Amino acid sequence: MAQDNSSRVTEFILLGLSDTRELQLLFFTLFLLAYAMVLLGNLLIIVTVRTDPKLSSPMYFLLCNLSFIDICYTSVTTPRVLMALLSGHKAIAFEGCMAQLFFLHFVGSSEMFLLTVMAFDRYTAICRPLHYTAIMARGACWALVAACWAGGFVHSAVQTVLTLQLPFCGPNAIPSYFCDVLPVVRLACADTTLTEWLMASNSGLISLGCFLVLVASYALILAKLRAHLCRGCWKALSTCTSHVMAVTLLFTPCIFTYLRPAGTLPVNKYVCVIYTTVSPMMNPLIYTLRSSEVKESMWRLWKR
Repeated sequence: MAQDNSSRVTEFILLGLSDTRELQLLFFTLFLLAYAMVLLGNLLIIVTVRTDPKLSSPMYFLLCNLSFIDICYTSVTTPRVLMALLSGHKAIAFEGCMAQLFFLHFVGSSEMFLLTVMAFDRYTAICRPLHYTAIMARGACWALVAACWAGGFVHSAVQTVLTLQLPFCGPNAIPSYFCDVLPVVRLACADTTLTEWLMASNSGLISLGCFLVLVASYALILAKLRAHLCRGCWKALSTCTSHVMAVTLLFTPCIFTYLRPAGTLPVNKYVCVIYTTVSPMMNPLIYTLRSSEVKESMWRLWKR
């Protein structure tokens, strides 16, 4: 289909989760509460880790970075959703849509890489305790975190470039509450089969690959702990359990969403809520409730 400058799409319409006003008010309340919990919970973790010298181990350094990523991740979509639910204004400029798409994948993939690094940290601490200090030195931790952000940037840049090279000259209604590659690509007025497969290979395989690495690392940890039923091992097992809960909450819906071309199944916008809002909201609860050190530090901070 031929296109010219006059037919180029300049904005998209985000259809949201519902057209019913009562449900929109309900979703507004739920998203607002979830966003407040994400901000307060993760900011509390960051302040606690940064102010307590006892939480200087690599695990808490990585946890602090995870909290920062969760704040950034949910801030990419939630404020825009709240504004649309409150005002009823569903239009988003083409440039704004591409920016949201870029930062969503940038921060989201960085979080996946960081969770993989956190699993490596736990594997090293439990399976190679004598070498832990040397392997997970502060310089190495900074390098690993920087590599997570760099990997996220490269991944997101590829997704954004693949989307920008498509012509958009027809429909502009996105059946979701934010801009993502799958619903946006389906609006292109061109054959997107190759692009869809490239995107599925990029996002889907990254999600699946990180998940398999995480499962393998925790399987090795469990094999190591099986023969050592001591108090310290139960504590390590509890920590790993919290990590597995966070990993499952994030990776399962991502694999379901991205490990397929855009046209094979409709995008379930309610599944997207899990990894864009629920997972960042649950991470502070999962990690703090499973870590007595963090809870004790928070209590000392509260008393001060």
